[in-house]
Amino acid sequence: MGGLTFLILFLLLMTLAALVPQLLRRFHIPAVVSMMITGMAIGPHGFDLVSRLNAVIGRGYPTEQLYTVIDAMGLLGLVFLMALAGMEVNLRILMSEKRAVGLLSVFTFAIPAAAGYAVYALYQPSDILGSWVYASLFASHSVGIVFPVIRELNVVRTRFGLAVLASTVITDLLSLILLAIVVQLKRHESGGEVIGSISVFDQVDPSLFGHTFIPLFVLVIALYLIVAVWVLPTLLRRLLAHLEPNDDSRVTFFLMGLLIVVFVGELIGVSIIVGAFIAGIAFVRVPTFHERGRILHKKIEGIGYGFVIPFLFLSIGMKSDLAILAEGPENLMITLLTVVGLVGSKVFSGWAGLRLAGFSNKKAVCAGLMTVPQLSATLAAAAVALELELLNPVFFNAIVVLSIVTTIPVPILVKLMIVKGKIQFDSVDDQLTPGLAGAEEQAEPDEELI
Repeated sequence: MGGLTFLILFLLLMTLAALVPQLLRRFHIPAVVSMMITGMAIGPHGFDLVSRLNAVIGRGYPTEQLYTVIDAMGLLGLVFLMALAGMEVNLRILMSEKRAVGLLSVFTFAIPAAAGYAVYALYQPSDILGSWVYASLFASHSVGIVFPVIRELNVVRTRFGLAVLASTVITDLLSLILLAIVVQLKRHESGGEVIGSISVFDQVDPSLFGHTFIPLFVLVIALYLIVAVWVLPTLLRRLLAHLEPNDDSRVTFFLMGLLIVVFVGELIGVSIIVGAFIAGIAFVRVPTFHERGRILHKKIEGIGYGFVIPFLFLSIGMKSDLAILAEGPENLMITLLTVVGLVGSKVFSGWAGLRLAGFSNKKAVCAGLMTVPQLSATLAAAAVALELELLNPVFFNAIVVLSIVTTIPVPILVKLMIVKGKIQFDSVDDQLTPGLAGAEEQAEPDEELI
């Protein structure tokens, strides 16, 4: 009966994934938000439809296991989503637009980080490490929200889309490195392991590295990026060259390579989000991905967007509890400052970065708004900080509220702003550098992309 329960549950979830976004699209609600709203409605903090369904047909089958399966599918969806986002980044185009990417990355990291540090220090002036943790949480972005939104708006292959996507990942990487450094500094003070982490840096005695930890950690990450982006494509090209373009085992090898890159990243303390994105950048440099109408790329997109990625946003919605917004008034000011501080610093930094890069006011504001949502990476980082007593529980609660109030409304606001403001992305100034935009699609099977 357990197997039947899973089948019926999958049928229900896939039906909702197919119908709800189509129904809400007429109200300019992005598909990603539609799935999160659906998850909130049917999850344990809503109507708890999973438990009710299990009670009717499951005959006592553990409901927790059903939620565990949904979470596992959501994690796989996150890996697919980030890999597909990485596949949209052409390194040559990225370098040609380095001014916009660089300005947006620096501004959207430094200004929100300063705001986060100030908010925490205002209430806990003696907790320096806690202030740096809050700075890293403010500086992080939610690539899992940004990429689906710019993809749905069909602006991925524009200067605007490239700048927002690339800077979001760069900023996420920097914020995660900052958090990892703070975690290690905390362990230097108190000792002990980081619960739930498989990173070798979190399992060994902190005194082993001493003051060399920070440069060593950065060096290891740099080597990981170099090997993944420049060595992996060569190995994958030689492997896939022995398989026919329509051979489905190519997808299997892709999944194997993707998960290996993610796993190695976790071993050295690189987030799944960053690892999967780097894998996507590496894989798309293999000419095989551009053979005969991008067959392999389309198969991967079909599996991702058609099956596993909807589970990511369903699981996020299921974990969202709006009741937390009604908790005690004594913490209201901290939560309010957190929300206002993050939203204000993100919008301003995004606007300033793209304005200096030559974009219009409306597009610059849109870029700032797109960096506002805080989701999985931020919540996961906050949970680790709370576990290590790096973060006051009141501030952790503020981050949870922040995630709820920024993740769902902001993508809707961005889409409405673009639609109602009639913002266009098809002018000459919006196009990627001529000769590079279509370079990957035109690559020959034996041509190595540089």
